[in-house]
Amino acid sequence: MQKDLLGQDVFLIGPPGPLRRSIAMQYLELTKREVEYVALSRDTTETDLKQRREIRSGTAFYIDQCAVRAATKGRVLVLEGLEKAERNVLPVLNNLLENREMQLEDGRFLMSAERYDKLLQDHTTEELDSRKIVRVSEDFRVIALGLPVPKYKGNPLDPPLRSRFQARDVYYLPFKDQLELLYTAGPNVAAERVSQLLSLATTLCSQESSDLGLPDFPVDNLLPALHVLNAFPTLSSQQLVQRLYPYDSILGKDGRAAVEGVLSRFELLDGRRPPAPSAITSVSRATGLEGHADVSLRVADKDVTFQVPAGVKETRPPNSSLAFISTPSHSQLMAEMMQSHMVKDICLIGAKGCGKSVIATEFAAMLGYSIEPLMLYQDMTARDLLQQRFTLPNGDTAWRPSPLVTAAMEGKLLLLDGIHRVNLGTLAVLSRLLHDRELDLYDGTRLLRWDRYQTLKEQLQCSDEQLKERSVLPIHPSFRVLALAEPPVVGAGAGSRGQQQWLGPELLTMFLYHTVTPMAMGEEMDLIQGLTCDVPKEAAQQLLHLTHSLRKTNDPTVQSLASSLSTRQLLRICRRLSRYPEESIAHAVNKACLSRFLPSLARASLDKSLADCSMQDTRDPSEHLRDLSCSVKDGVLTIGNVSAPVHSATEKMKVPDVLFYDNPQHMMVMEDMLKDFLLGEHLLLVGNQGVGKNKIVDRFLHLLNRPREYLQLHRDTTVQTLTLQPSVRDGIIMYEDSPLVKAVKLGHILVIDEADKAPTNVTCILKTLVESGEMILADGRRILSDPREAEGRPNVVVMHPDFRMLVLANRPGFPFLGNDFFGALGDIFSCHAVDNPKPQAELAMLKQYGPDVPDATLQKLVAAFGDLRSMADRGTITYPYSTREVVNVVKHLQKFPEEGLANVVRNVFDFDAYNKDMREVVIEALHKHGIPIGAKPSSVNLAKELPLPEVQITGYWTINQAGNARRKLLCPTETRPIDVKGPVFLRVQSYPCSRQESRALSFSEEKAHWQIPMDEVNIICDVATKDDELYVATCNPVSLYSMKERGDAVRCMELYDVFPRTISGVWQPLVTVAPLGSPLDGQAVLHEEQSNTVLHLDMQTGAVRRLALSPDTDQSSTKASSWWSSKEPQGAHKMCHDFAHENWLLFYKEEGNQLEVLDVLEGRVHSISLPINLKSVHLVAEDRWLLLESKTNQKFLLTKPMHMSAEEAGVCQLHSIGEDSASSGHGAASAEVPPPQMLSCEQLPNENLSAALDQKIVSPNRILADSGSFARVVVGFPDLVSPNEVYSFKRPVDLSLVKGADSGAHALLRGGLRSSPAKRDNCVGLLSANQVVRALPPSKVPLREIYPKDVTPPMTAAYLEVTDLSSKKVKYIPVPRSMTVSPYTSWLSKVSESDVLMAALGSGGVVTVDMGGHVRLWETGSDTLQRSLMEWRNMIGSGDGRPVQITIQRDSGLDVTAPKHGKVDANNDPHVGGNQWAGGTGGRDTAGLGGKGGPYRLDAGHKVHQVSQAEKDAVPEEVRRAAREMGEKAFKEKLKEIDMSEYDASTYERFSNAVRRQVRSLRVVLDSLQAKGKERQWLKNQALGELDDAKIIDGLTGEKAIYKRRGELDPEQGSPQQKPKRLRVLVDVSGSMYRFNGVDGRLERSMEAVCMVMEALEGYEHRFKYDVVGHSGDGYDIELVRADKVPKNNKDRLKVLKNMHAHSQFCMSGDFTLEGTDASIKELAREEADEHFVVVLSDANLERYGIRPERFAQVLTSDPQVNAFAIFIGSLGDQAERLQKTLPAGRSFVAMDTKQIPQILQQIFTSTMLSSA
Repeated sequence: MQKDLLGQDVFLIGPPGPLRRSIAMQYLELTKREVEYVALSRDTTETDLKQRREIRSGTAFYIDQCAVRAATKGRVLVLEGLEKAERNVLPVLNNLLENREMQLEDGRFLMSAERYDKLLQDHTTEELDSRKIVRVSEDFRVIALGLPVPKYKGNPLDPPLRSRFQARDVYYLPFKDQLELLYTAGPNVAAERVSQLLSLATTLCSQESSDLGLPDFPVDNLLPALHVLNAFPTLSSQQLVQRLYPYDSILGKDGRAAVEGVLSRFELLDGRRPPAPSAITSVSRATGLEGHADVSLRVADKDVTFQVPAGVKETRPPNSSLAFISTPSHSQLMAEMMQSHMVKDICLIGAKGCGKSVIATEFAAMLGYSIEPLMLYQDMTARDLLQQRFTLPNGDTAWRPSPLVTAAMEGKLLLLDGIHRVNLGTLAVLSRLLHDRELDLYDGTRLLRWDRYQTLKEQLQCSDEQLKERSVLPIHPSFRVLALAEPPVVGAGAGSRGQQQWLGPELLTMFLYHTVTPMAMGEEMDLIQGLTCDVPKEAAQQLLHLTHSLRKTNDPTVQSLASSLSTRQLLRICRRLSRYPEESIAHAVNKACLSRFLPSLARASLDKSLADCSMQDTRDPSEHLRDLSCSVKDGVLTIGNVSAPVHSATEKMKVPDVLFYDNPQHMMVMEDMLKDFLLGEHLLLVGNQGVGKNKIVDRFLHLLNRPREYLQLHRDTTVQTLTLQPSVRDGIIMYEDSPLVKAVKLGHILVIDEADKAPTNVTCILKTLVESGEMILADGRRILSDPREAEGRPNVVVMHPDFRMLVLANRPGFPFLGNDFFGALGDIFSCHAVDNPKPQAELAMLKQYGPDVPDATLQKLVAAFGDLRSMADRGTITYPYSTREVVNVVKHLQKFPEEGLANVVRNVFDFDAYNKDMREVVIEALHKHGIPIGAKPSSVNLAKELPLPEVQITGYWTINQAGNARRKLLCPTETRPIDVKGPVFLRVQSYPCSRQESRALSFSEEKAHWQIPMDEVNIICDVATKDDELYVATCNPVSLYSMKERGDAVRCMELYDVFPRTISGVWQPLVTVAPLGSPLDGQAVLHEEQSNTVLHLDMQTGAVRRLALSPDTDQSSTKASSWWSSKEPQGAHKMCHDFAHENWLLFYKEEGNQLEVLDVLEGRVHSISLPINLKSVHLVAEDRWLLLESKTNQKFLLTKPMHMSAEEAGVCQLHSIGEDSASSGHGAASAEVPPPQMLSCEQLPNENLSAALDQKIVSPNRILADSGSFARVVVGFPDLVSPNEVYSFKRPVDLSLVKGADSGAHALLRGGLRSSPAKRDNCVGLLSANQVVRALPPSKVPLREIYPKDVTPPMTAAYLEVTDLSSKKVKYIPVPRSMTVSPYTSWLSKVSESDVLMAALGSGGVVTVDMGGHVRLWETGSDTLQRSLMEWRNMIGSGDGRPVQITIQRDSGLDVTAPKHGKVDANNDPHVGGNQWAGGTGGRDTAGLGGKGGPYRLDAGHKVHQVSQAEKDAVPEEVRRAAREMGEKAFKEKLKEIDMSEYDASTYERFSNAVRRQVRSLRVVLDSLQAKGKERQWLKNQALGELDDAKIIDGLTGEKAIYKRRGELDPEQGSPQQKPKRLRVLVDVSGSMYRFNGVDGRLERSMEAVCMVMEALEGYEHRFKYDVVGHSGDGYDIELVRADKVPKNNKDRLKVLKNMHAHSQFCMSGDFTLEGTDASIKELAREEADEHFVVVLSDANLERYGIRPERFAQVLTSDPQVNAFAIFIGSLGDQAERLQKTLPAGRSFVAMDTKQIPQILQQIFTSTMLSSA
């Protein structure tokens, strides 16, 4: 009042709520002043304050707005919400406030009253009017209402503006006054309760509570709350408080605790909850009051009736609707809503899809309201809420009231859906409507509360019409607002996920809040069964069980999964199950969660939850291959098992028609889509780019014959463009229907493409359309789905019953970085993941695209792209290569077949040409599958061919069949069943096999190669093949590997338990393997030579059976101890397996005289006793065997009856063979002939025989090889009795005479001379190719003839000598040397004289396995080589002369060097114990691994002998102390050395290069996220830019600020700063890491992982704060990297790595994983950060220290704020996997291969940190 007299302007400042406004208004009412009220919002522009143009009959007029009207008419201007307006809007008023002057747009000038009056003395009024000077009334005042800004959100006051106001703090009413007020409001309520409530409110508004971050308590709402209490005295206070102040939903844990503390302080907590109102019993029209209804509630067995406002339609008794199934919790909620409805507007808070809209609809129907839904979206302006401009038919501009205003006037229930999306400043416009039921509109219209309107009417004695002319309208008394919102993100800063804490102090004052709680399981079950009657019951129960188990966890990843399984989705799944009960639930759940595109962690936890609920996806593979066809018969379309009627379209032009090749996978998707389509769902298809989403949809609509409308979204799509396109014709605004509206009208299918590109706030409007079938268009029309409602209403578009939406979107997340359409709207669509077709499907499809492209090429493409895709899924590469790219390549090849594949493939991959790492990955993948990208047609490296010597007849073999009794010997046989022991089932492990095609860069004989997953110490001792299966046996420990020639997996069976290793290095087993034939495919027999053990293995099931051949084998094992002590070599047992495919094998012992024939199928052994001692046996045919007598080398031929049966023990005959040399008739030169090394068991084909001997000849024959010749052909043997001619290709020098030992590739390792001849001859005959191939050590190869003089021969493991009998050439193919070689060199040399073993391949060619376990396939036949070379050249195409050279670096297996103490053994023999050698394993005081009291560990690469923990502890104290001191001293010296040593580039490079790729890809992800965060937003109301459609009318009237442009959006005022994310890496640097580093390199991998973290996060310090902490036996907080001092350069980083290494070498043993994790989690939780991550790297050695995995699981999830992950390094046995089973899913990883650690770390980063960045 004083200020008013002074003529000063007032600023009332205070906490949110209607109090300040009511004070101002009451004051004005008392002083009878007129008022102009403006609610400012962020959309207010100066035109809203000064003048706005309108067009009247073609001319633009200025219409004064509030400020000008108030000034000229002498009213009071009330400005509410000053903090909402954008910064530079209000200074417009500066001059008006200070000097009462203002220049207007139309040229008029406002002048203060004093000056105007002064001028009047000199001039007349007319003169002043002609100068357009206008007097400002002296009664003009401004009252501004605002919030104090630093405390609340908003823009701070401009200092110049602030200085022009006088402020007055209007705090809440004093305690006493407020109490009085409340007492009068609630006479039935006990006084103490009132005061308690009030004290609570005041406490929560105090300064202290806002420091805790608690929003203010809405004190003003206590009044309505007391009205409720008054009607229901039994209502509990706590529930009431929850409604006023829903602290459960808005506050985090600490906040909740604080509030509950205050509640209990004022005794407002309910100990026992008194029964709340439990149900509405009846609703009926009120008799006395119009527009009200009587509602009876049942409260604790007595009914309470009260009156609430009601709508205009008929009321309805509760529970009478079919679509709403009442559950106890919902009816409870309804009853509570009724109570609140009595006094105030309500807001429902609940997660998406939990039934808010349904409850609201039911609530409205019960009270007879018609609903006016208003879908709110993010960039909604105040105008969209209240009034929009439009043009009348004559071109005049006018204002159209929005649905909100019409609802207010007609007394509807206004449903504000999505109040959490809208900007706060926009909502503030409504605060007056909600509090006082008054509203001022843009065109000057006023809406008044019903009672005020009536009093006004009486005062002025006007009719309604007159008031309407003065634009004063009443608000209908029963108008109410019901807001729906999703719960606020608890504790979310502004930074995380872009969602703000929307429920602030201001909103709290506007509504009473009710939370829709998730339903209990039983309720949800009733609901599902009520709505879908015939859903299979157990299916529904399983589904609910899963959902509730997901909802209960506090793991954020799992919670997000649970949100995609909202009640709405569950109902959809159940509807589908009730229609198709045979479907699997897991499939439905995976579909609803889009599990195909979840980050790997979330996917893991989903799978684990599914497994826990025993719902695996049990689709049998045959289902995938079932024939899915689609056909249209008699107007019915059938896809797979589903059929639907074909639509008869009127508009044929709009039905899509597309080139589509059927393939099973797409048919399955379409079948799935059809099922949902028939259920009436709208579909959402999500997939990577180019997987055929558009094709599928078009094909689908084509089959259904449905016309489609197509809408493509993009970044700039707005709500307006989705619905209508405004355009101006002849000064009149016309609206064009968008495809959306057309589709709705005509019942077409709307295909929305790229839905993830548009901002989610835009696509959200689809929600009301899909859900309720209602939507309001920009031109005032509305879409309605219910034709009954539409009758008789103007401006209505009725939704056609056939209208459907098909939405296509890319998968969420990196690299598309679209908006998460699925997250926002996924649960209103039925989702389908579209994936690249499976290899077979893709191959079939490509065949149709390129019918002339060779199959091999297509297969290579499919395989290579399959590889790239799985890499994209794992996150190794960022771009997901898709079918679209392959199809393009194939189309190109189809059109230009002569252009090489390599060049065409470039078209796809040149995008990556400049990204080095990406290029390497891609090229490696292509080369792996033999796509020779970057090869030149000239790079053909075939071996040089040398001529063979002439073929000569060197002798004759004569089989003596004379009746001479001495020459013809009979051999008795006996038969007995085998003794089978077992089976024992061993684990068959499957390893992925990374098969590399070898002809990627150059063409050579080598076809492909891959590595067998075996230890470095293991020794390969046999390789065998059958058809396309390869078997490789190893003997240290004994194990068997099997793999397919083209397969992608290696199966391995460890037979460690069957052959226990006796004392290391003394018994050296040698194993031979024989694969069996059908019907025993996939099974093999293993034979060990020294112990004569015969095992029968099944690689499929893992069954192992021991076959005892002779009854006395048991004694031989006891003799075993003696045979290695007596030094003379014993004869070994041998197995001949030439006829293993017939399932019989032959065993004999060198120097023995027994043959044992094992028939595996019948399970019998036939023993044949011989009169001679054997040297070797060759199976020449099934019934003829060549035997060599020992000592004399005399050859014998044994013939046996073909089928031995048990009854007639057949008699075998033995014929001796006489050998004559060609030169001297008989027997003279027989001694010179070396024993045969290889004798074929079948004959050469006739044409090959003729080619070899250069004469046309048809005859039985055998090919034979020995050390003296390249090859020999024995013609006529073994079937002809006449003398057989032996033709030989002689060698210049006999191989056995060449000294081979010391010049071998590994001669240094070999150590000394060979003790005995090698066991394997490595010689095979390839009959079809007419070749003999043997593997020779380099020393036995004429290198000088192969390589020119000045070229040093390459380092090779061996050479393959290929003797080609057709072309009479011999060539030597070098076999690359192996990467690693077992340390047991003497043992190796016994196995084979060269470093490889060899076997013939079923497909032609040979396979070699080198000692390091590297398998290589070779193509030797000259015809096949020629053919392959042609194909290869075609693939390259004619080169375009661009030389491309690629070098691939391999990581060497070197170990970081470390200090050694003790004697160093020159031979590095393993030392166990003995206490003197350094690098021993198991000694006591020297440095070594696994010892007791040595100072530190020292790894010399032997098998580790572990001393148990108890024994370690038993070392006496002083020894331990001494050892400790020595260790410490050495450690200190080492550190000093690190500090001093030059920055050692090469060491660091080694770690850095190992993770270079991961670092690069992580940085790419980080960069793109950074970019996404900086994406620009639309800035509206700009004076330049592009035209804003919403402002098109303002443009007509001539306004300037009608443009929008993209710009950086300033962070909203008052929003907290973005804090960095906090990461801690906890590494295990305990002793076991160093100890087992030799086994699997775990320490180095951890060092690489740390290196990766340091390098990837370099330069992102503002986004990520990280530190690295180690834990070991010394303690759990060893600082490696401090958060505030991260290493800046490579030297610092290397220092960190060296520290890790040194520490693990010198620390005490012990394990602090648990304590370390616990401490880290607690410590991080205390720090301020956006998100917290702890990654623990540890070996799973927990059990050894007695740590229970459950404890560890508990620690990992101990704090929901901290995301903790554990990576276990594969440890002894299956510890790590057992551990993973007990830990929470998605939180723990097992890296069996330590190379995976960096990848896993990268996965963790991308899927969690980045999901939210």
